[in-house]
Amino acid sequence: MLTAAAYVAMGISPGEVEELFRASGAFLEGHFVLSSGRHSPKYLEKFQVLQWPKRTERLCAAIVERVRDLAIDTVAGPTTGGIILAHEVGRQLEVRAVYAERSETGTARVFRRGFQLSGGERVLVVDDIMSTGGSVDETIAAVRATGATVVAAAVLVDRSGGKAHTSGVPHFALWEVSIESYEQSTCPQCAAGEPIRQPGTTPAAERSR
Repeated sequence: MLTAAAYVAMGISPGEVEELFRASGAFLEGHFVLSSGRHSPKYLEKFQVLQWPKRTERLCAAIVERVRDLAIDTVAGPTTGGIILAHEVGRQLEVRAVYAERSETGTARVFRRGFQLSGGERVLVVDDIMSTGGSVDETIAAVRATGATVVAAAVLVDRSGGKAHTSGVPHFALWEVSIESYEQSTCPQCAAGEPIRQPGTTPAAERSR
């Protein structure tokens, strides 16, 4: 286990986060459907970064550095990338990690598999890429539904350029970048007839980010 001083020394700049994504082949260009259903000429494939434990450890250490004094009891993340981040941030903070899954109706996120949160429990919500803030908001709502308190939210990348927001809790991103996105009806690449890709494993109609 690294010492607290060692984790502080692992602080990372936004430029270094960008370099990690580019070096991992995670910054893609083309014509993509995002998890929000919007279209974009650029896509951040976080699993190309998260497949490397040491790179994930470094990114999570930068989150830990920002929240260490918040007396976090539990770290929560949405499926799927949020599971990895919650586990690693929890490991470094020496607290437990839980994750929120889609409900059976697909309209919300809930805690299953016996995860129990209680009133007064202080929770940090973490996620990978934020476009609209949907997945973070859904996880915050799932935590609040248990009576626990969300004290902060953290993401690796905010690709909205700071336009996305969360439900009334302090939040931060390790890298904030403005990447354009469009509704299908106004997408210039659709108008040009460019082939489209839908990364990820969940159909866009069933998810929100």
